[in-house]
Amino acid sequence: MEYRTSVLSSLADVAPAAWDRLTAGNPFLSHAFLHALHESGSACAETGWQPQFLAVWDGGSLAAAMPLYVKSHSYGEYVFDWAWADAYHRNGIEYYPKLLSAIPFTPVTGSRLLARDAAARKALLAFLCEQQGVAGMSSTHILYPPEDEAEQLRGAGFMLRTGVQFHWLNQGYENFDRFLDTLEHKKRKNIRAERRKVKEAGIAMRQLRGHETSEQDWRFFHRCYSNTYAEHRSSPYLNLDFWLRLARTMPQNLLLVVAERNGEPVASSLVIHTADTLYGRYWGAMEHIPCLHFETAYYQPLEFCIANGIKTFEGGAQGEHKMARGFLPQKTYSAHWLAHAAFSDAVERFLEREAGGIDAYLDELNEHTPFRR
Repeated sequence: MEYRTSVLSSLADVAPAAWDRLTAGNPFLSHAFLHALHESGSACAETGWQPQFLAVWDGGSLAAAMPLYVKSHSYGEYVFDWAWADAYHRNGIEYYPKLLSAIPFTPVTGSRLLARDAAARKALLAFLCEQQGVAGMSSTHILYPPEDEAEQLRGAGFMLRTGVQFHWLNQGYENFDRFLDTLEHKKRKNIRAERRKVKEAGIAMRQLRGHETSEQDWRFFHRCYSNTYAEHRSSPYLNLDFWLRLARTMPQNLLLVVAERNGEPVASSLVIHTADTLYGRYWGAMEHIPCLHFETAYYQPLEFCIANGIKTFEGGAQGEHKMARGFLPQKTYSAHWLAHAAFSDAVERFLEREAGGIDAYLDELNEHTPFRR
């Protein structure tokens, strides 16, 4: 089959419905989410995320696509290659710009080779390999593809890297207490103590679905989100315009949790969800209240999952502390291609050693399950 290919600098060039037909309902791959990142100025050329999306067309129909960026740094990726960039620099070789296929600032697994069928996916992968060969980039990095897609990328000459996240799995719990009953005694006792401390501090919780939120709610959430970065002496990646765009374009996927004391908000978290999966994303508070982070960002979303039959809660990047709250380790993948042959060989040897360490780490974590045996 003959396909036509193109490179898109803006998702405004694609009809939302045509794009979303390829995403299998993943909210982070949706036209609304990605376009909000770009149009709000959160992820754009000026912030080091220049969109260069790949598109494969069958006549006038979009048959396959890939979210792809030209990156001038490695911020906001969560699969760390700073050591590789430093090694290039010390040898007088430019590491940036590079090509990156990922959801900006969002470490969640999902397809990166968006395609209506196997033939279109094959054409998209061939287009990617062609582009990285002629674009003059140091490398291509594809972050958080599913395992089967990672293996397909390996077959196309990419090196695979593994990592670990922590996910909660719903076993059909009737309520939060039934979930707690499955945990070891100490874990169960600690969670109840943490929740009690929040109540004793006079905190009440509100769960707001996207269509129930107001601009005032989002302005407060943005203050909390920005304050978290300020406390770590950093600048927030996402701006208020981004949140307001999400509220307008994909409210069905949003849950805002607000913590209040005497009717005044003091903290907030945002999770994004589908009917099957909830993704822990952003949190912040205007003052420190013991255990409020766990209540707002974990226990309230867990209650939402149980009440709505959501099967999986992806807890985001890193965080062994999540295991004490019923989250279990899961392997994640990324795929990497480096143009420089000598560096590619060195990175491949490093990844082989690192993979052995990741497997050993997973084995160790799985020996310390938080659940009753």
